[in-house]
Amino acid sequence: MKKIFKFVLNTIPRPILIRLSIVVRPMLAFLLKGDRFTDPIDGKSFRMFLPYGYGNQRNNVLSPSTLSLERHRLLWLYLQNETDFFTSTNKKKVLHFAPEQEFYKRFKKQINIDYTTTDLLSPLADVKADICNLPFEDDTYDIIFCNHVLEHIPDDTKAMQELYRVLKPRGMGIFQIPQDLSRAATFSDDTIVDQKERAKIFGQYDHVRVYGRDYFDKLRSIGFKVFEEDYTAKISPELVEKYCLAKGEIIPVCYK
Repeated sequence: MKKIFKFVLNTIPRPILIRLSIVVRPMLAFLLKGDRFTDPIDGKSFRMFLPYGYGNQRNNVLSPSTLSLERHRLLWLYLQNETDFFTSTNKKKVLHFAPEQEFYKRFKKQINIDYTTTDLLSPLADVKADICNLPFEDDTYDIIFCNHVLEHIPDDTKAMQELYRVLKPRGMGIFQIPQDLSRAATFSDDTIVDQKERAKIFGQYDHVRVYGRDYFDKLRSIGFKVFEEDYTAKISPELVEKYCLAKGEIIPVCYK
């Protein structure tokens, strides 16, 4: 199964994968029913989660029902337990970059948010836009989600500046990235253009850097107030395992 998933991820373009998953997901959820692992996004349980990864594959990380990964389930729990995102009676303007399927329909149905999605390629995007040159006015959005996007962007400084520009004062942004916390400094090398080399060095064929611990300070240099939220430390070890979370993963919670 690992080899099949690796082949599919590395050969089929992401927009097509998104469409195919709509058909495949119900079948996978039915075949893998059980009680060992639970997806907190929809509450469904399974005997196993699916493997995932463009290079080295991780076991039990992809939920058969929502197709969520560790980071998605962690973010859902954080929003649910630590914020008023789902419960606020004050309608908030939300901008979501490269919207994840596990969130898209659920956020769309929320009556307490004015929800806009954006991306250059995603079929789920309301607005096709370049993150380095956004077509939105200054101080427009109360909340911005931009998760696992910046590692794809050559000029991530410009992208961060645009995120800061369109976020309202006192607004919240969550900008998750794949991060190697054993690295003090972010590593990038523009001369690496071969997709196999990129996958080997950066973790995915279309990544252009590996972020280190300095990521948070880079966000601060743009102007954000950044909280490094180690949310798995606030969850029992039993639930970390049951929800298939990545222990120690940091959620960058940013305010303007």
